[in-house]
Amino acid sequence: MDSNGIKKQVGETCIVCEEEKALGIHLYTSFICVECEKSLINTETSDPMYQYFLRKLQRVKTPPLYS
Repeated sequence: MDSNGIKKQVGETCIVCEEEKALGIHLYTSFICVECEKSLINTETSDPMYQYFLRKLQRVKTPPLYS
């Protein structure tokens, strides 16, 4: 917070680590920070963390198309 008691927004909330980060990528309307993106890319499918990432990525939803 600044001296006026107003919270400054640093970035967006990552859907994987659930922390506010300034840098990352957007998948539709979801945000993934750079650190989680790198971990996700480098995780082997046999690693238990892979299942963790899959569960977190299920939160990514395709936005509706309006015509």
